[in-house]
Amino acid sequence: MPERDRPVRLVCLLLVVSVALGSVPAVVGGSSQQAEFGAPTDRAGAQTNRAAVSPNTTQTPTTDANTSTPTESPRIVAVFPDPVADGDTGEYVVVDPGNASNLTLSDGETTVSVPPDAPVALSATPNATRSLVDVQVVEANLRLSNAGERLRLRRDGEVVDRLSYEETDEGERLNATTGRWTPRGLTPRSVVETGPATATAFVLPDAPDVPIATIRDADERILLAGYTFTSARATDALVAAVERGVRVRVLLEGSPIGGMTTAQRDRLDRLVADGVDVRVIAGPHDRFAYHHPKYVVADDDALVLTENWKPAGTGGRDSRGWGVRVHSVATAEELAAVFAHDADGIDAVPWRHHRRNASFVDGEAATGSYSPNFEPSRVDIAGVRVLTTPGNAGSGVRESIAAAEANLSVLVPRIDPDGPYFAALVAAAERGVRVRVLLSNARYDAESNRAVVDRVDQLRDRGLPIEARIATPAGRFGKVHAKGAIIDGETVLLGSLNWNEVSASENREVVLALDSTEAAAYYGETFRADWEAAGSGRSDGDVRVRLTLALGALAAVVLAGFVLRRTVEFE
Repeated sequence: MPERDRPVRLVCLLLVVSVALGSVPAVVGGSSQQAEFGAPTDRAGAQTNRAAVSPNTTQTPTTDANTSTPTESPRIVAVFPDPVADGDTGEYVVVDPGNASNLTLSDGETTVSVPPDAPVALSATPNATRSLVDVQVVEANLRLSNAGERLRLRRDGEVVDRLSYEETDEGERLNATTGRWTPRGLTPRSVVETGPATATAFVLPDAPDVPIATIRDADERILLAGYTFTSARATDALVAAVERGVRVRVLLEGSPIGGMTTAQRDRLDRLVADGVDVRVIAGPHDRFAYHHPKYVVADDDALVLTENWKPAGTGGRDSRGWGVRVHSVATAEELAAVFAHDADGIDAVPWRHHRRNASFVDGEAATGSYSPNFEPSRVDIAGVRVLTTPGNAGSGVRESIAAAEANLSVLVPRIDPDGPYFAALVAAAERGVRVRVLLSNARYDAESNRAVVDRVDQLRDRGLPIEARIATPAGRFGKVHAKGAIIDGETVLLGSLNWNEVSASENREVVLALDSTEAAAYYGETFRADWEAAGSGRSDGDVRVRLTLALGALAAVVLAGFVLRRTVEFE
């Protein structure tokens, strides 16, 4: 071996070992495999709270700026000071007078009267405002500053409520109850109970035919919502549905992390060419950080997944995922209402328009093949609850954790050990609930998930009944991408929500809560198999991680040294 080649071969050997152990991302065909991290961050970073809301502590706050349900005490409900319009035409303040009269609203310069009896939007341009709210609009000579205002609601001269803000973003509305700015057109939904149902429970990659069969069975309508879409099988099924007269609509994220792939571009081009209404959430006034749900409404069935519409997910070629097809008119109608709200909004851009200025990246489809270990199962459900974000899914998941009495089994790609979901699990363990958390084995989650296991090990050393493991696929799947939980053998949570605050507050997510011992038994069986395959959280994984990091660090040092001395030659 020539002397100059020895350093190169040593570095290559170390890098190959590191790749095999998972410390260095493998590169195939000149591009790294695109991963859907499932916990996308806000496009513009974390939202700051620009409002200082001081509500009347005796009132019962409402939850939406457009509410028409009166409260007992008068209050400022919302303010929309910076519309997407010349001269801020359409700006307004919504006030709920409750049962009070003799109310006035002031910004320190102008004071206007507030009509009694019903929630009302006060606006200097009422004709432009009426299309923006679903409450009565009354003309009032009130001009709102985009640089900040201090609003005071008075009854007989006494202040009963106040709201202040320091700055505005164009097109955003301030909800006085939450103190959050949300884009115009975003109406947070309540948890909706849709009653008992029968359902088909399944897991991926074992049963990739259930999502496709759901599409193929439709006769009248298909509403498909997703984050990404590259599935050739789903594309074929949607085109076939159009050909047999089904009305098909698709809504996706316009700016997925890592970029939109050329494969997705080609699939969407084909859908549009064959008559599918395809839209993406995009533009400067989008209502969500990311449109991240995975569901289908097919006639009177509702399909909810943890997986994306791509070969790795619904194609059954990689990800461990959970899914359920609920045979329920009420559940289907609720998800259809979510779809209509999202797909008909100001930021839902037709694919043809978005494509003109979009850029695309090459991506690689998953090519794995896995034998089915778990067949789909028909289950009875005592009750279904539809949870969504922004709005209620985050708090709903934590409330379900807080209600646990004996057992909690959680399957998620990752969890922040300093976040509210982990804190809820620890609180459950502190009151005696047995908690098991199974985390993703994906290379990009390795370091953060090992930190979670280490934190849990410390809690176990204190005597808490909590354990965390990193999944070991053992040839049954590629990586964990499911987001689900089984509570006391009675309730199952599954959907697109990653257990972090960005997903809960900024993304569109959909979660189903299924009250069903049969569903809990089914997903419980798959969880136990995955859990047992992972072994103890204190296994040789620590040694493996340390070895991986050591080899990777050594490779980096060796490589850096030779690069600096300019002695490495590449052919």
